[in-house]
Amino acid sequence: MKETMLWINGQWQDTKESYDLKSPYSGEVIAKIAKASVQDVERAIEGAQDAFLSFRKTTAYERAEILYKVVDIMRHRQEELAEILAQEAGKPLSASSAEIDRTIATYQFAAEGAKQTMGETVPMDAAPGAGDRIGWTKREPLGVISAITPFNFPFNLVAHKLGPAFAVGNTVVLKPATQTPLSAIVMAEIFQEAGLPAGALQIVTGSGGELSDTLVTHPFVKKVTFTGSGKVGLSIKEKVGLRKVTLELGSTSRRHQ
Repeated sequence: MKETMLWINGQWQDTKESYDLKSPYSGEVIAKIAKASVQDVERAIEGAQDAFLSFRKTTAYERAEILYKVVDIMRHRQEELAEILAQEAGKPLSASSAEIDRTIATYQFAAEGAKQTMGETVPMDAAPGAGDRIGWTKREPLGVISAITPFNFPFNLVAHKLGPAFAVGNTVVLKPATQTPLSAIVMAEIFQEAGLPAGALQIVTGSGGELSDTLVTHPFVKKVTFTGSGKVGLSIKEKVGLRKVTLELGSTSRRHQ
């Protein structure tokens, strides 16, 4: 049986506790998943902050090349990745393969977007005495991003968070859904092979209820991105303070009676 570990500072880290991951199709235990502690999350966030100080200095070309390599690796491992998704999410292989196709496209969009980060010039002559001056803006990476993802499209919704963050030089602490951690864990291997610097991606698995407070309130975290239920999203919004936050909540197919 597969036993997973946390991905912290470019190394696999064991934990004292774990939980059983069961197939939603058969109920069979398919893996034992490392259960992170609050201390593990703190260490991951601190490592992401250290990695950010150097990763932010990489060029757009270098970041785009990492993402293009991720695309290439995923294409070569597409069948394997679809099987991981089918196993942990209970999707048919046809649907799993379609999600991998979409995920590859998402990382390709991010790679292309890495070279499109632009500022703007600002004419200053609206103010007296500044007729011969021009201001300009430049976009800068924020820092450490806490990313919390759901179970329904685990490869692609992780890609929606990792791809854009890495494209512009941010680092990420990723907490995948408890039902679908395997798809996130395999991305650690892929990003390492693609040349992402150690510490730029941290993966902590376990209970969202136990870990979310640290993920959204730690002082090194500059933005929180969450996809999931409205109830949890509202709770996160109340805790993030002045940090930036992106929330994708609820389901457009849900009927409210």
